Amino acid sequence: MFYILAIVLIVLFLASAIKVLKEYERAVIFRLGRIIDTKGPGLILLIPIIDKMVKVSLRLVAMDVPSQDVITRDNVSIKVNAVVYFRVMNPTNATIEVENYLFATSQLAQTTLRSVCGQVELDEILAEREKINTQLQNILDKHTDPWGIKVTTVEVKHIDLPEEMQRSMARQAEAERERRAKVIAAEGEYQAATKLAQAAAIIQEHPEALQLRYLQTLKEISSESNNSTTFFPIPIDLFTPFIKKGNRD
Repeated sequence: MFYILAIVLIVLFLASAIKVLKEYERAVIFRLGRIIDTKGPGLILLIPIIDKMVKVSLRLVAMDVPSQDVITRDNVSIKVNAVVYFRVMNPTNATIEVENYLFATSQLAQTTLRSVCGQVELDEILAEREKINTQLQNILDKHTDPWGIKVTTVEVKHIDLPEEMQRSMARQAEAERERRAKVIAAEGEYQAATKLAQAAAIIQEHPEALQLRYLQTLKEISSESNNSTTFFPIPIDLFTPFIKKGNRD
């Protein structure tokens, strides 16, 4: 009976003393309330009752930031949410410097998102999202560095606009498209007029070019499949004396 009890005690002792940590885990060891070491991964040994272990994961964490009510600098009420990617770089600091680093990082991300978006105008949030993301990442990384946490990326996911603002932006976009269409049409007319002026100048310098153009036009008309009209090209030079005589009269 004594041997059985001893075996049971040994098994319980080993079960509480031997711990196995995965590759992405680290153990912060407390001995009588004081940190003595950070161990892992693999097999570690603890002194039962005396040693306490706190496991910390080193994997990248993707944390969703809930939608925040924000009033931009130009007094537009919007809702913005984001996602924060971070990882624990120093397990000791993440354990002793903050009570719950996940909760603390989430709260800090929410307040920072409201603060940064409230300092800029709506157009800047919509057009320069990368700039906003970089600014959020720098602020969060600076504040979480004492906790042993590295914020790698912050992405603004969705911006919820009021309905009246959506209608206003739709009208603005439509007006912009109409403006661009008119500008393109005007540029096309300008280019066409320029080419016609160049062609007129060439014909004025080389009158025979008009005769060639006349013959080309006749060829195009006669090549139509449903055309039954017969054309007889007459040189324009034949009418030149009559035109000059009419001008003298």
